[in-house]
Amino acid sequence: MTTTTMTLAKALNAALRRSMEEDAKVLVMGEDVGRLGGVFRITDGLQKDFGEERVMDTPLAESGIVGTAVGLAMRGYRPVVEIQFDGFVYPAYDQIVCQVAKFCARTQGRVPMPIVIRIPFGGGIGAVEHHSESPEAQFAHTPGLKVVACSNPVDGYWMLQQAIASDDPVIFLEPKRQYHSTKAEVDDEATPGPLWASRVVRAGDAATLIAYGPTVGTCLDAASVAADEGRQLEVIDLRTLSPLDMGPVHESVRRTGHAVVVHEAHVNLGMGAEVAARVTEECFYSLEAPVLRVGGWDTPYPPARVEEEYLPDLDRVLDAVDRSLAF
Repeated sequence: MTTTTMTLAKALNAALRRSMEEDAKVLVMGEDVGRLGGVFRITDGLQKDFGEERVMDTPLAESGIVGTAVGLAMRGYRPVVEIQFDGFVYPAYDQIVCQVAKFCARTQGRVPMPIVIRIPFGGGIGAVEHHSESPEAQFAHTPGLKVVACSNPVDGYWMLQQAIASDDPVIFLEPKRQYHSTKAEVDDEATPGPLWASRVVRAGDAATLIAYGPTVGTCLDAASVAADEGRQLEVIDLRTLSPLDMGPVHESVRRTGHAVVVHEAHVNLGMGAEVAARVTEECFYSLEAPVLRVGGWDTPYPPARVEEEYLPDLDRVLDAVDRSLAF
């Protein structure tokens, strides 16, 4: 057994390295991923060890990067594309939704698209405009794409490898403010759970908190404070946004009768809307209150000095729990 304590950034780096070692068709490409090792150093050392033909620095042209990845996938490669920041993905949006998402269906399954598009997402790092977006609902709404979001180093390590091994195109969302903030023990000989599955990360019976990516930690902190006040909140990490794995969510809500969905993206037409609709459809007679949503405000992401006013925090989550339990 080989267990190493590492950050999310190191876990993702180790996952890329292991995937490249096991399959020579795995390529890494993006802006500054080679010599620099990526803006967040996720690809640090990979070009040195695997060469410039497998770890490729690209021009500043997201549409061209993803378009090239489509051609590589058609030729049997497994490209892993890095988008530097979430807000930079939009020049490649046409390629992603019109080519990456549709090519397998267009060819009646004869040509798979084993592309992973890694996107650092969310706020909390004091960045400038276009560097703190949460575009996940736009991709989850696109048939043909799989969308996953890791929240911790262990999941980052295993989920990225599983995404690379998948023959389906995967949008792989990484909470950038957690790249270097937390550490966990990663056992590289463990047997990982399935990729397309949500997970209960804290048990409770008073209410169900549903989150993914950066807000999983927020909900765990809220649950710890609630426990000091005598209320046990159950926290579920969705992990996969398309397809949604609602089984653990439904089972939890049927026990607690209360559900709060938390994400950084603005609430209007966000992932929380779909989760709330599905919970209402399947758990209507178990609900003791409406499903509530906590998210960013319906404005463009604000300047860094006031981003803490925009992001869901512990107080806003606990306020939603109080409102739910008061029904």
